[in-house]
Amino acid sequence: MRAQKLSLLAIAVAAGLSVTACQGDDSGSSGAGDSPSAGDSASRNSGTQGSPSASTGHEAVNGGQVAGGAPGACQTSRLGFSTSGGMAEGTLIVNLKNTGSAACTLHGFPGADLKGKDGTVSADRSKLSAPQVSVQPGEETRFTLHYPPNDSGGTGATFTSLVVTPPDETHSFTLPVSINVPVTDGSGSAITVDPVGTGK
Repeated sequence: MRAQKLSLLAIAVAAGLSVTACQGDDSGSSGAGDSPSAGDSASRNSGTQGSPSASTGHEAVNGGQVAGGAPGACQTSRLGFSTSGGMAEGTLIVNLKNTGSAACTLHGFPGADLKGKDGTVSADRSKLSAPQVSVQPGEETRFTLHYPPNDSGGTGATFTSLVVTPPDETHSFTLPVSINVPVTDGSGSAITVDPVGTGK
C-alpha cells in the first residue's frame, strides 16, 4: 500500500515538472522568436536612416558635389559674401563667391533680413523667375536687394547688418550694411529681394 502511494506521488511530481518545463520552453521560444525579429527591424531601420547621413557626409567632403559628379547645392560655409552698390539708388548687390574646390549650384531666392537698432525686416520676394545657376570654384554670382531710399526728411529706420541665407541652406552669413529707409505705415514690406543669378 505504501509503495503504491509513493508511485502515485512520483507520477504526480513528474507530471508537475513536465508541465513546468513545457511552459518554460514556450516562454523561451517566444522570447527567442521576438528578439531576432526586433533586432532585424532595428538593423533595417538603422541602415535606412544611416544612408542619408552617409550621403550628406560624402557630399560635404567633396565640396558640394554629389555622387556621379553632378554639382550639389552651394553651402554657406563654401561661399564668400560681399556687397557692392547697385545701378540705381535703393539697390544693393550681394555677391556670392564659390570658395570651395568643386562647382556648386544655386537656385531660388535667398533669405535676406535687415537688422538694426530699429528692429528687423525680412525682404519680400520679387516677381522675377529664378534661374538655375552653376558656380565654378573662384567664380561669383549675385542677387539684388531693393529698398526705398529715405527721401522723407525724417530720420527713418536704419539697418546696420544684412543676414543672408543662400537658397536650400539653413546657415546664414551676416554682412555689415548702412541702409536707411523711410518709416512706413506697416501695411507691407517695401524691401524686396531678387533670386540668385539675376543681379548685374
